[in-house]
Amino acid sequence: MSDVTRLSVFKTYKLYVGGKFPRSESGRVYEVSDSKGKWLANAPLSSRKDARDAVVAARKAFGGWAGATAYNRGQILYRVAEMLEGRRDQFVREVADAEGLSKSKAAVVVDAAIDRWVWYAGWTDKIAQVVGGANPVAGPYFNLSTPEPTGVVTVVAPQDSSFLGLVSVIAPVIATGNTAVVIASEKCPLPALSLGEVLATSDLPGGVVNILSGKASEMGPHLAAHQDVNAIDLTGATEGDLARDLEIAAADNLKRVLRPRTEDFAESPGTDRMTAFLETKTVWHPTGSLGASGSSY
Repeated sequence: MSDVTRLSVFKTYKLYVGGKFPRSESGRVYEVSDSKGKWLANAPLSSRKDARDAVVAARKAFGGWAGATAYNRGQILYRVAEMLEGRRDQFVREVADAEGLSKSKAAVVVDAAIDRWVWYAGWTDKIAQVVGGANPVAGPYFNLSTPEPTGVVTVVAPQDSSFLGLVSVIAPVIATGNTAVVIASEKCPLPALSLGEVLATSDLPGGVVNILSGKASEMGPHLAAHQDVNAIDLTGATEGDLARDLEIAAADNLKRVLRPRTEDFAESPGTDRMTAFLETKTVWHPTGSLGASGSSY
């Protein structure tokens, strides 16, 4: 048997929508190559229908995810990091192929991405203390401001940072209780599609993250105009006037929009990406009075 030449078993990459792994409903695929033009795999070419299905899944998952305790969300995100660590070698290989890096440099990128995921996992039960609080008012009232998730967020992932950039845009969206519809990098989608396999086995409820591969210029306009999408991150919308066109489409239902900016994803991210998709709810409550003396609490 040792003299028999094995045929390679190539991986079939699929979308990740609603906790399942469908092929594109259109049946279309496109070739993904490495930095030297060597064929790596065929990726699903998502359609408008796939994008609509992803929004439906994200909306269905939103109530349960937003209603979970911040501590529980942190536990689940940390579990994702554990699973990523267990599949580190696979991601090193895929990032090296996608971005034309040596294995050692790709390993540094993957380690940074896993650490970034842990970092956001730690923020789930702390962001409310940073951006919320009790407000001093001149009157017999409590006045409390608390952050709440915006809702369903479309994320156009970075085109060149296939894994570290991807994690840097997905993790803050879901850490704060939002759900996400992600358009992966068109030229480097494989790490994103493999991330879907990790999410499916790491306690994250189906629909919280939905990953589509294909053309942002094809899916983006439909998602930007979709009435059940509440916000859009345009980080990867760098093709021509795409970011401008998507921002205009997003204005129809007053979506929150995070425009592209020059970023080094290796640097400390700060809290900007978490607060970009949070709403602030302020509650007034009378303090009342106790007893005839009129003392209040």
